[in-house]
Amino acid sequence: MKKKIIHKLFYSYEEPVSLSEHLICMKPRSGGFQKLNYFDLEINPYPHSIFPLISANGDDIFKVFFKEPTDSLLIKTESEIETQTHPDLYQLQNYNDLSLPMKIEGENSSLNGFIQGWFLNGQHDPAAIQIAQEALVGIENNVLDFLYQLIALIKDRVKYTPRHIGPAWTAGRTLRERVGSCRDLAILLMETCRCVGIPSRFVSGYQFMDQPPEKYELHAWTEVFIPGFGWRGFDPSGCGLINSKYITLASSSKSELVAPVRGSFTGAPDLKSELQWNIEII
Repeated sequence: MKKKIIHKLFYSYEEPVSLSEHLICMKPRSGGFQKLNYFDLEINPYPHSIFPLISANGDDIFKVFFKEPTDSLLIKTESEIETQTHPDLYQLQNYNDLSLPMKIEGENSSLNGFIQGWFLNGQHDPAAIQIAQEALVGIENNVLDFLYQLIALIKDRVKYTPRHIGPAWTAGRTLRERVGSCRDLAILLMETCRCVGIPSRFVSGYQFMDQPPEKYELHAWTEVFIPGFGWRGFDPSGCGLINSKYITLASSSKSELVAPVRGSFTGAPDLKSELQWNIEII
């Protein structure tokens, strides 16, 4: 399946400001179940320098430096992507040990960072531990059965609702509020999986629809590492196991590290700024 994506971000400021170093994370991943055939990045005002780098998870990021003050900033990307069918994990044979808690050791020791708790001290959220225990009831201690039952529990407990402003909530807050954005639900699934030793990471990207919405938005879901299957995506706010309608931008153990743009500006006190954005998927 081939798709063209045009993603625009336009920042405007009341008066000229000095832009700090910016990190742009808007280039889709090329590999696995998607192939990037074309990518173009447009920035206005044109930066003093652009330094491409590869993140710890192997994603492309652009470090951008500006020289002159400006009262606006336009960032526009155009991507052409080809996606492939995702095999159904529940229908494939896997002779690896899929019992829980999963044991990450030996050749998989590099995954240790993806099983740490979401709290600053590395501990797991008690609310995530509780729902993990519920998801273990009645199954044969298998990671795929656990994921299937856990996502069903999340869908039953939390209603998806868009939320454009603010960082992702903790698992505890999402369960207390009983509503959450896609990034809140992705954190909830990620943190709950980590409680039972399943390496998990946060993913930012796009999901296109057969019947396009009035306005597309960035989407978020979770990738978990399953021995024998590698990293596979699961969307607790959507269809569960993701399919060819999902396009990954980047992934990380922390949600803030895959924000499309990270940076700041220096200007007058209380200076107002505004962000306008648009995503087209053709």
